[in-house]
Amino acid sequence: MSVADVKKTAEQKMVKSIEALKVALTRIRTGRAQTNLLDHVQVEYYGNLVPISQVANVTVVDARTIGVSPWEKKMAQAIDKAIRESDLGLNPVSVGELIRIPLPPLSEERRKELAKVVKGEGEQAKVAVRNLRRDANEQLKKLLKDKAISEDDERRAQDDVQKLTDRSIVDVDKLLAAKEQEIMTV
Repeated sequence: MSVADVKKTAEQKMVKSIEALKVALTRIRTGRAQTNLLDHVQVEYYGNLVPISQVANVTVVDARTIGVSPWEKKMAQAIDKAIRESDLGLNPVSVGELIRIPLPPLSEERRKELAKVVKGEGEQAKVAVRNLRRDANEQLKKLLKDKAISEDDERRAQDDVQKLTDRSIVDVDKLLAAKEQEIMTV
């Protein structure tokens, strides 16, 4: 393994950590209707658990309502049940073949709770990035110990890994600031 491999691996893993944070943040409700709010809800379809988007059309009806149109009529009850049992705290209403999911307005207290959840997710992402930095630095020290690189090369590589870490932390902070702004906007 070379210095370039260590840096490339660390960069790829840091990018994956930031992508994981983005996914986690999309699951946090902001009071505005978004189809991706239901992305992680699984429904039973012929014995298998699948995302709702694979058995129904998910649309935004208006600013506070999501509409779900099952492709098969018999799936309406299963989708309704899956949404009720999810951790989202939503109460779907069946209107014929369409399932309407009204999103209740968020209270100020709930907005503050969600902001704390967002900060927690961000902190987890930062810890993951810092762990990746530590792993990369350990690999560089191992290369130095095995005499595969010089001390100067190791120092330069550690500086590069630190710059990569700093950039990733800044990206995490930007994502958190944007999501907190979105949550706190009434």
